[in-house]
Amino acid sequence: MGTARWASEAPPTGAPRTRPRGSLFAEPSRTQGFDRATLHDDASRLDSPPRERAVAPGRRRTQGVETMETASELAVRLTKLSREQFWNVYTEFDWPEALSGERYCMKPELISIYGTELWDELDEAQRMRLSLYEIGNFFSLTLQGERPLVAGLSDRLYSKKVTEEATEYLHHFIDEENKHMIMFGVFLQKYLGKVYPEKKIVLDREYSKGEEELAFFCKVMVVEELGDYYNVKMMLDDEIEPIVKQVNWVHHRDESRHLGFGRRHLTELAEQWLPVWDDATKARFSDWLGAYIKSSWSDFYNPKMYDDAGMRDVAGTGYQIRKMALAHPATAAHRAKASKKLVNIFLRLGLLQEQPDL
Repeated sequence: MGTARWASEAPPTGAPRTRPRGSLFAEPSRTQGFDRATLHDDASRLDSPPRERAVAPGRRRTQGVETMETASELAVRLTKLSREQFWNVYTEFDWPEALSGERYCMKPELISIYGTELWDELDEAQRMRLSLYEIGNFFSLTLQGERPLVAGLSDRLYSKKVTEEATEYLHHFIDEENKHMIMFGVFLQKYLGKVYPEKKIVLDREYSKGEEELAFFCKVMVVEELGDYYNVKMMLDDEIEPIVKQVNWVHHRDESRHLGFGRRHLTELAEQWLPVWDDATKARFSDWLGAYIKSSWSDFYNPKMYDDAGMRDVAGTGYQIRKMALAHPATAAHRAKASKKLVNIFLRLGLLQEQPDL
């Protein structure tokens, strides 16, 4: 098993950019002032018809009426964006030889035991060490979640399950997810010496018509929505290791497109199949989806992560810490907050029939 790599001094020259590339990090331009009197004296402006309001992203206007874009129409726009923002995973990062050891690797508020009595008992050095293995577990979860995602998307290329326009975008989707796996893999092998293995067991089951397709894209949404919540919280945080901040930013940059497509495509699938399912099928799917979200959250409390961080000498075995953390009100509140957008999407679409107990 590999060991974590820290540096006793500041990162060497060539450390990752503190502001990764991307328009999000550009300084906002200052709005120029204007003379209102001059504006009102301009007869040509006064005589001109009012400007038509711009169409919001993700919507279209037909004969003056705004409606949602279809997944295929959205895929065309996303394909263009992916081509414009194409990047090379092998040149995007200047990987430091070791982490500084002087900053958190995960934002403290996102650490799995934050808000518990155990967190209060840890000193700063113990918290920082735990943060390394927490980010290692988070990146491992994301990597492991993207493996079946890529396999499933590949299986849908040039099939009747998706349109020609969607197939074109899925090529970019798969390419970007593959880059993410490389990115997370480099970080994990370089600074932890390993990738935490996947714990989920896939059981064969029979599906009603359309159920397997809906289940696949629901799983995609769970992995990506929960992951993006963490990405957004860390990608602008100057208090964490710069390379961690950059990895979160790069991941979010692509995932914002993936999430847009996933939400739209899932909406169309729900509109297609839910009306033909009987009540028993809807209830069964809702129960499965709630259990899947809960199971996905349990992976954030990896016993091995606690053991690797040296917590056994402080608070018992990793399994004991996991049990305590999952049952604590503070962590339950965190899971509910982080899942709010995801759960609301599923409730709105009718895929969940009630708020799951997370």
